[in-house]
Amino acid sequence: MTLLARLDRLPLSRPHYLLLLIGGLGYTFDGMDGAVVAFLLPSAQEAWSLSNGQLGLIGSATPFGFLFGAAAAGLLGDRIGRKKVMMYALAIYAVFSVVAAFAPSYEVFLGARVLAGAGAGAESAIIAPFLSEFVPAKRRGWFIGALAGFFSFGFVMAALIGRFVVPTMDDGWRVAQVITALPIVMLLWWRRSLPESPRYLLQHGRVDEAEAVVADLERRVELATGRPLPPVPESATPPSAETPKVNLLSALRFLWSPVMAKRTAVIWLIWFVITFSYYGFFSWIPTLLVQRGITVTKSFEFSIIIYLAQIPGYFSAAWLSERLDRKNTIALYLSGSAVSAFWLSQMDSPVTITLAGAVLSFFLNGTYAGVYSYTPEVFPTWIRASGTGLSSAFGRIGSIMAPTIIGLSAASLGFAGVFGLTTAVLVAGVICVVVFGLATAGRSLEELTEPAKEATK
Repeated sequence: MTLLARLDRLPLSRPHYLLLLIGGLGYTFDGMDGAVVAFLLPSAQEAWSLSNGQLGLIGSATPFGFLFGAAAAGLLGDRIGRKKVMMYALAIYAVFSVVAAFAPSYEVFLGARVLAGAGAGAESAIIAPFLSEFVPAKRRGWFIGALAGFFSFGFVMAALIGRFVVPTMDDGWRVAQVITALPIVMLLWWRRSLPESPRYLLQHGRVDEAEAVVADLERRVELATGRPLPPVPESATPPSAETPKVNLLSALRFLWSPVMAKRTAVIWLIWFVITFSYYGFFSWIPTLLVQRGITVTKSFEFSIIIYLAQIPGYFSAAWLSERLDRKNTIALYLSGSAVSAFWLSQMDSPVTITLAGAVLSFFLNGTYAGVYSYTPEVFPTWIRASGTGLSSAFGRIGSIMAPTIIGLSAASLGFAGVFGLTTAVLVAGVICVVVFGLATAGRSLEELTEPAKEATK
């Protein structure tokens, strides 16, 4: 009767939903930070008389910071603990959002946006693997998919800030960044409420601490449900006793070892495909709407509609991921994204572009719900945070490349060509997932990561 068997047999209840809220609020503000930049660019350009090239650097600053933040968070999460990294990441993000808000020059603003992006990227990379280690296998796909769904609330909040704060007051773009820094107050709550992952503690030989976390969770679940806890299954797979030291070189060596290379290649490709398509779409849709003859204010209102479509996209995919399996859900929503991108490429009026864009937003974000559930499941505990962080970081390369590639494509291929290119990228992702993806639904994390023992011998 291992600690992990005790943990995995607990029914989802109020203590788990509290973890969902804690992690979800982190994702809400990460999403808001990433999305609000698009609404700050016109004001920053006016404040410092920036060229289009300088404006482009600001647009790339957050995803560039995300890349390094995600990679660092994963490696640190496996060395010093998931909880510490999550809290430090939130602090870095909030502090540098404030620095950006009061930046006296373009250079300070640009540097602060990179560092705020690093904090947000670190947080977004660590939350899913951290909380996946608390959730029973039968509900893990729904839980992590719903957790990722909180990103959508951040995007909607960013659109509302862009519409009702930035243009309606003096220095509204600076006020907007102060608003995005407000989650700093969550640190006080997280410090008291967040336990460290029992799986991480066991992997590092801290058995007494892991026992205390599991016993406390058992007590709170029993109190919340008002029923005796289910019996502990006898057949649980024990965690590996080995805990290799994790650094960038050792992580990459393991992830691309013969036993893990297929999993890593599939995950990295999915992250690149969805992030390239997502950032290519969302960075260009306001501009494309303006080019179709509507005002900037109206384009923001249409953007809010498109952002709202994210919410059912995330939560429908979270629900389906337990019924269709993660890989099939990802393939389904990638296919829907490809069809929607092609549909968008054929539209020529603001209303039809917005409708097709909303459907594309629904499917792209549903794909993200599946990807966030799927990624932590395929890596062993000792390298789960690193594997997730490096996968996310590789995806961020797509977010950095997409605006430039699509911008160049728009000049030569036109509106239809831009989303025709997006369709081709998405179809490649569908084929990869269907042919090479791993089925994970209903299987314990230890069962899914048995190959790790072979790879570390």
